[in-house]
Formats: sequence, structure tokens, C-alpha cells
Amino acid sequence: MQNTINKIDWQKSDLLPVIVQDDANHEVLMMAYMNKEALELSFSTKIAHYFSRSKQRIWKKGESSGHIQTISSFYLDCDNDTLLIKVAQKGVACHTGRRSCFFTELSSGKTTSEVEVDSSAIYGVIDTLYHTIQERKFANPDSSWTAKLFSKGDNTILKKVVEEAGEFSFAYKDNDETQMIYEAADLTYHVLVALAAKNIAPDRIKQELSRRFNMSGIAEKNSRSDT
Repeated sequence: MQNTINKIDWQKSDLLPVIVQDDANHEVLMMAYMNKEALELSFSTKIAHYFSRSKQRIWKKGESSGHIQTISSFYLDCDNDTLLIKVAQKGVACHTGRRSCFFTELSSGKTTSEVEVDSSAIYGVIDTLYHTIQERKFANPDSSWTAKLFSKGDNTILKKVVEEAGEFSFAYKDNDETQMIYEAADLTYHVLVALAAKNIAPDRIKQELSRRFNMSGIAEKNSRSDT
């Protein structure tokens, strides 16, 4: 196995494209990436681990949903730069709750498969909302507020973030609990739009917050002022 991994030119790219295929019916489920560590983890555990470009970390497929992929075989292509893995898929492969990530017919734009699982129950409302916002980037601005924000560009997106932060502050000053919750939801949504515009997944914010758990607020502020 190690000899085969060493055939891969990791200097050319530290991320290897991975095609994921259902071992039972040969359906293509998804495409992801592995770095060397993720590949070695996948090989040793026979559970698929990938490197998420949006999360900027290694993640075990199904770590949140329980929809893991047990790997039956690995295949390296003739150029030693793409991997095919065959898996037994537990549950669904796609974050939308569909069996496969490949469900949009290109010429017509039609959806070819139905949602099998409520993704918000799997990933939580923040991650589900973020993925929905990402999908709305390509929607019609006349029918989607999110698409309209993206079409108007950074200044409009940032203006809405500042506006919603101000409205939350006024609600706080007025001690209006109901309005504070409402405005906090608006602010969260518009911050997620801004993050999605830069392809920064909420998981990276969670990682940063986790990093700070063992650090006092004063120490964290000082560490930023020293850089």
C-alpha cells in the first residue's frame, strides 16, 4: 500500500481527487479530495476520510450525520493523480439529503432524484442554511433574495451586515427580547451570506472558537495585537 501511495506526486498537488462509487450498484455517489494523511487514515480504518477545502481540515464522512462510507477497494488511475474508491454507503452521500451528489441534469437543469433525509436534522440549521445560501448563488435574482444579494456584490452584502448589526443593537438597547431574537437571526443569515461569498464554511468559525476555549479573552486579544 505504501509503495502505491508513494507513486502519487504530492509535490504536484497535495490534494488527490477521489471519485466515490457504490460498491453494490456502481452508482457514482460523490467526488471529494484526500491529502496524504486522509488517504492513510482511510486505508488503515477502511472508513472514508477526506480533506475538506471549505472546512480546511480532515473530516470523516458521516462524522455529523452517521452516514459513513465503508471502503471495500481503492483504485489509482493510470496517471497516479486520481483515486476511485468503492464503498458501502450508510444512509445518503449528499449533504442535501439525496443518495448521490449528482442529481442535476445539465441540459435541462432538472433535479433527477428526491431528498431522502432532512439535512437540517443531520447537520444542524447553521450548516444547512450555509449550504442553501451557496446553492442560491446561481438562482434567479428576481425570485431569490439571496441570489439578489450576490448579484449586487460585496458592498450590498456588507451594507446588510452592518444594517442588521445596528438593528440588533437597537433591539438590545430597547431590551426587546423578541426583536433581539428576530434581528439576531437576520444578522446571522447576512453574516453567512458574507462568509459564503468568500467560501468560508461555518465549521472554520467553530474551529476558531474551539481554539479559544483554553485561552483567556485578554490573552487572545494580546496574541492578535502581537502579529
